[in-house]
Order: sequence, then structure tokens, then C-alpha cells
Amino acid sequence: MLDLPWRFGGILVANGLLVGAMYALVALGFVLIYKATDAINFAQGEFVMFAGFLAAAAIHLAGAPWWASALFTVAAMIVFAFGLERVVLRPLLGRPIIAVIMATIGLAAVLRGTATMAFGGGTQTIPLPISDSPVLLGPLILPPIKLVGAAVSLGFLAAFGWFFLKSRIGVAMRAVADNQQVAMAMGINIRRYFALAWALAGIVSALGGVLWGSMLGVDNQLALVGLKVFPVMILGGLDSIIGAVVGGLIVGVVESLSAGFLDPLVGGGTKDFVPYLLMIAVLMIRPEGIFGRRRIERV
Repeated sequence: MLDLPWRFGGILVANGLLVGAMYALVALGFVLIYKATDAINFAQGEFVMFAGFLAAAAIHLAGAPWWASALFTVAAMIVFAFGLERVVLRPLLGRPIIAVIMATIGLAAVLRGTATMAFGGGTQTIPLPISDSPVLLGPLILPPIKLVGAAVSLGFLAAFGWFFLKSRIGVAMRAVADNQQVAMAMGINIRRYFALAWALAGIVSALGGVLWGSMLGVDNQLALVGLKVFPVMILGGLDSIIGAVVGGLIVGVVESLSAGFLDPLVGGGTKDFVPYLLMIAVLMIRPEGIFGRRRIERV
């Protein structure tokens, strides 16, 4: 009997790590945009929601198999992100960063309204060929959808990490993120790499939309995943892929432990705000996050 709390805590930690890996995938979209443009995309949650609606529509309306639906969603979000960058964001180059931020906030409202008009207000499903029976690993009880979601998320996070560290295009994107003027002097077309950053964010949103939509269902509330990822970015650092992974795992575990131990004591709701308390504490101690770069500017 004495080991029951420890066993329960182990289950909570394991589930929190799985969810945290899925948080990290969504956080990667924020990191990609911030690294390229120094602006935060406040519509990232709506990107995930819109991608989820596209995947659900491809399955239920077009009768596409799940894999074709996933491929269609990735392609559609790449085209959408490219078009968004060209039509809405490219004219804002050279403007204050606040202009880009306000544009993404307005875009978030447009996407929520458009999704409701196009797909309806009900909750839709994304059925994946994943069993509902829990997986037993020793004392741990793990939902298969979380295992698959975490595996896919970590796989793509590793791929993106390799892309930025080893590929020629990734190195050029890092140069643009470090100093746009120097990158331009070296002959790098920064507009092309801005567009590429948004396209990569579209791919991340498509993957997040399929995974989170399959686990939670697809409706307007799916966009709240974007808000829940803010503590992940602050903890890990806005410009760090490794930080997105570490921050996601921390937030996932904190959220799971809060739901398991604190919610029964106070009647629920703690898992929704405890990560934000942690975020505020980190902002007070290390504003740039665990892996974020500390910028020193002369004033």
C-alpha cells in the first residue's frame, strides 16, 4: 500500500512526458517563426485547429484513408503558409515587429471564424488505426494514442534539429535568424527563407492538428493548444529547438502531476494554470528561458 502513491506518480509522470512531447511539436512552430522573423505567431494554435479540420474533412467528406488525409493536410498547410507569407506578411517586412504580431492576432480571429463557417461548430473526429486498449509497461498504464503522438513528435523534432544543424538550407536559416543584415550582405535571400520558415511551421501545424485532433477531437477549442504551449516556449527559450523539447516535457509533467495530486484536493482546474505560474517564475529568474540566448542591446 505504501508504494501506491509512487506508482500513481510514475503513471502521471509517464503520461505527462508523452503529452509534453506533443506540446513540443506545436511549440516548434513558434520557434521556427521566431528564429526567422523575431516575431511570435499568435495564430499557431489556430493553424493546428485549421489543420485538424482539414484532416477530418478529408476523412469524413471525401472518404480518404487516414494516411491520404494526413498527406493532404501537410500539403494544404504548406500552400496555406506560403500564401499567407506572400499576401499578408511579406508587405510587413521592415515594419515594427508589433505590426507582424498584430497581424497574426487578427489572423487567429479570422481562422476561428472561417473554420466555424466552413466546417460547423460541432466536434469532429480523426480516426487513426490505433487501438483504444491501454499499453501496460510494468506498472505504467499508457494510452496508445499518446505513445504514437510522442513518437511522431520526437521523430520530427529530431529531423528538424538535424535540418537546422547540418543542412545547407538550415544553416542559412540560422544565419538569417542571427542577423538579417549580415545574411543579406552574404547574398542570402531573406525573403525566401522567411517563406520557408512559415512553410515549415505549416508542416508542424499539420502534424499537430492530426495528432491532437485524433486525441481530443476537432473543434474551435483545439486552438487553445496554442495557448497551452506558451509556457513551453518561455521555459525552453523562444529561439531553441532543444528548449522546445525540454520545455514541453517539463510542462507536460507539471500539468499531469497537478491534475493527479492537486485537482482532487481543490476540485479541479489546477493543471490549467500551474504551468503559467511556472512560466512567471522562470520569467522572473531567467527571462530568456533555459536554452534561450541572452541578448544584450546598447541603448
